[in-house]
Amino acid sequence: MVLPSFQLSGKIALITGGGRGIGRALAIGFAEAGADVILLSRTAKDLEEVKGQVEALGRKAFIYQTDVTVREEVAEAIRSAKAEAGSIDILVNNAGMNIRSKAMDVTDEEWRQIMDTNLTSAFIVSQEIGKVMKEQGTGGRMINIASVAGHLALRTGVVYGATKAAMIQMTKILAFEWGKYDINVNAIGPWYFETPLTEKLLQDEEYVKDILAVTPLKRIGQLPELVGPAVFLASDAASYISGQTLYVDGGMTINGF
Repeated sequence: MVLPSFQLSGKIALITGGGRGIGRALAIGFAEAGADVILLSRTAKDLEEVKGQVEALGRKAFIYQTDVTVREEVAEAIRSAKAEAGSIDILVNNAGMNIRSKAMDVTDEEWRQIMDTNLTSAFIVSQEIGKVMKEQGTGGRMINIASVAGHLALRTGVVYGATKAAMIQMTKILAFEWGKYDINVNAIGPWYFETPLTEKLLQDEEYVKDILAVTPLKRIGQLPELVGPAVFLASDAASYISGQTLYVDGGMTINGF
């Protein structure tokens, strides 16, 4: 039996929220695995920095300053990217944010902002890329960055949790609908990782103590530990996996807590 390839050589991966945190780590990791990358983010400076890091690895990076909650901007970025890169083989929906208001304190503006950034953007980008992958006729891989908060009730906030739960269900339905086009759709559900989004929280020793109390591996995740699972799901090694959520959580979800 031949071991399937875990490499991404010759593939083009589009990553939303590609300028910071998880998106940046995945862009660099995918480049190390042989892929060229298309990066979407609202912050031009971050995009330029990641582009330099990717090119230092000998891969190409195509960057687009884009608000992924606006369909017109997404559609234009994808059209330009397809023309420049030639194809789009992999999508990672990573753009996200959180406002940790208690349920009774959530404002309408906070609800809309988090829903649009975390969920609406993922659907818009998936829909636009799905059309591209169908037209290409060569299939593709989609990976949604969900969260343990989409599976369990946590202190991450009701709106954030709702968006991530919806993303997990969206993953299943898109996998069901688009399997006939050879498009695999999966999700990754991280627990706590050191990112710009969690930086302030992880400075609170008591908060970290509570996190570690329900984490069997007794430590916070490091961003490189998300790269391997993402590369796996994007590679030929995961060609018969679709509609699944892979929890990268230090064992946190084993027994519910």
